[in-house]
Parts: sequence; C-alpha cells; structure tokens
Amino acid sequence: MFQRGKKVKGKKKKVIRKKYCRLCVEKMVEIDYRDIKTLSGFITERGKILSTKVSGNCAKHQKKLAVAVKRARICSLLPFAAK
Repeated sequence: MFQRGKKVKGKKKKVIRKKYCRLCVEKMVEIDYRDIKTLSGFITERGKILSTKVSGNCAKHQKKLAVAVKRARICSLLPFAAK
C-alpha cells in the first residue's frame, strides 16, 4: 500500500494537508462587506473570488463571502477587475 510521505519505488509521495475554513476557526458569524482587509485575502490579484477548493472555505462561509465581495464591489470598496 501507499503511505504518506514515504518513498514508493524511488518516488516520494506528496503529503496532502487537509484544508480548513479560516472563518470557522476564527468563529466569524457575519462577514462584513466593509472589512476590506479580510475580503482581500479571498480574492486574486485580478479581482476574482477564490474557489472553495483553493481557499478551503466551507459552503456556508463561501456563500456569505461571495455576497460580501459583491456588495463591496458595488460600493466601490473593491475593484471589479484589475487593470
């Protein structure tokens, strides 16, 4: 069988770390659209919202995050796209 982090026939297998929801760990109930520092950690340089697979958010927080980013864009706090 394959074991994590051990050599298997000359090749080293990567250790896969489980992603966790940062918002669940911090016990954030509400995500405020005015908190640009928090929101900017979940968008790319080009202005796109990171997916759940990349960011590690749970479905509940990912939906709240998307709504908050969209509200911040409408209020001109975040850009729609980078130039």
